[in-house]
Amino acid sequence: MTKERLYIYDTTLRDGQQTQGVSFSTAEKHRIAEALDRLGVDYIEGGWPGANPTDSAFFDAAPKTRARLTAFGMTKRSGRSAGNDEVLAAVMNAGTDAVCLVGKTHDFHVETALGIPLAENVENIGRSLAHIVAQGREALFDAEHFFDGYKANPAYAIECLRAALDAGTRWIVLCDTNGGTLPVEVGEITAKVIAAGIPGDRLGIHTHNDTESAVAASLAAVDAGARQIQGTLNGLGERCGNANLTTLIPTLLLKEPYASRYEIGVSRDALRSLSAMSRQLDEILNRVPLRQAAYVGASAFAHKAGLHASAILKDPSTYEHIDPETVGNARVIPMSNQAGQSNLRRRLAEAGITVEPGDPALARLLDTIKEREDQGYSYDSAQASFEILARKELGQMPTFFEVKRYKVTIERRKNKYDQMVSLSEAVVVVKVDGEKKLSVSESMDAEGCDRGPVNALAKALAKDLGPYQDKIADMRLVDFKVRITQGGTEAATRVIIDSEDAQGRRWSTLGVSPNIVDASFEALLDAINWKLLRAE
Repeated sequence: MTKERLYIYDTTLRDGQQTQGVSFSTAEKHRIAEALDRLGVDYIEGGWPGANPTDSAFFDAAPKTRARLTAFGMTKRSGRSAGNDEVLAAVMNAGTDAVCLVGKTHDFHVETALGIPLAENVENIGRSLAHIVAQGREALFDAEHFFDGYKANPAYAIECLRAALDAGTRWIVLCDTNGGTLPVEVGEITAKVIAAGIPGDRLGIHTHNDTESAVAASLAAVDAGARQIQGTLNGLGERCGNANLTTLIPTLLLKEPYASRYEIGVSRDALRSLSAMSRQLDEILNRVPLRQAAYVGASAFAHKAGLHASAILKDPSTYEHIDPETVGNARVIPMSNQAGQSNLRRRLAEAGITVEPGDPALARLLDTIKEREDQGYSYDSAQASFEILARKELGQMPTFFEVKRYKVTIERRKNKYDQMVSLSEAVVVVKVDGEKKLSVSESMDAEGCDRGPVNALAKALAKDLGPYQDKIADMRLVDFKVRITQGGTEAATRVIIDSEDAQGRRWSTLGVSPNIVDASFEALLDAINWKLLRAE
């Protein structure tokens, strides 16, 4: 059976930029566009040229993409022709093959927000899109507030769509701009639009996530006959976000009836890059990735409960709806106070540690883990620290060096520009092969900025480890997270440090203490010991 084509339209670079706290630079927009193109989406909406300098600069040096690059704008304003509207002209001057214009389809918005007669709005829609088509561009019409408009005045909402269709518009996109229409309504109204004479193969869907159902609503529109889906990576977007393409794309490729019925531009091979791409976007935005994100989250295939982990050992399909590798993710069996011995043995085996079932060491190790988690440790997110703890309990952890003492000082003083600045300095004394070594390091970077006491400690600790020095030369700290695990006088600080080396390995370690410096130093020690363990 020949599969029907669905088209994926990404609007991360415009809608995604409307997320609170998100602002792309032009260079970042280029990186994201290139990643989207590799993934295989059909359309990449680059932004609104003329609306801000970043979007204009993006189109001035637009990347060469296989995907159809699209400029976004609005229909012409009343009182002028499409050819003489400077706002529309800026969009056309971007030179993209496709142009998407947004226009009102809800009578309330036309009369209240625009303040013009309903018929004049219909005329503006038709003439604006006809102007795009006459210039040889592919025209798209974003029918703003369509679902609310249809519920209020279905005849007028359809009239707006028909004006766009008659003008030669390729895609008419039904927008749930307020995000309040539930999936069942989206499906029903989309079907009624098609019954009214707007072909399904000319219809798109654009949903917002204000009821946490944007993905479901998008699928409902597809079920009803729409053939273009708009969304953003990681569900970025205004308010609660847009339909999440990192959920929609694998669902369309892997889940029935969509996998058998439809074809999209993203291949199974490209799908394996999805998790890395999702995390790359968060890295660009300096955001913490959502661990519970469907398909691509770090916890999407994490099995914490002992009962679940035991079943996973026998057959992963017992608690996994797809193979994690299909989307470039990985199965995780975290260590926690809910873990059973089968869970523990599985995690030990992944670390290259073999312990026979029934070995008394397993029960001792489980007790130690549960005791430490009561103190605030969390081995869910620090697998390297778990491995070091396990090897120590099992007598399999070598002693590379011993820390005899350390000290950190923080000084406030004036620099040569008469400005008050901070300077952190650390002293670490270690014993390596029977020889004591004292290292001192400060935290000042090349620009003369203080990077803090943890940075000073890390530099001092890694400054002179004798024969092990070369083995940690390519190691660097890439993230540092702090959390207070309890309140009041019993407060404890949990520090998690992510480290990376030249081989691309990334590992997490943790420390817990009422003192943030002690907790940080404990995590640093584990990070270096794990690196040396791998080198050995």
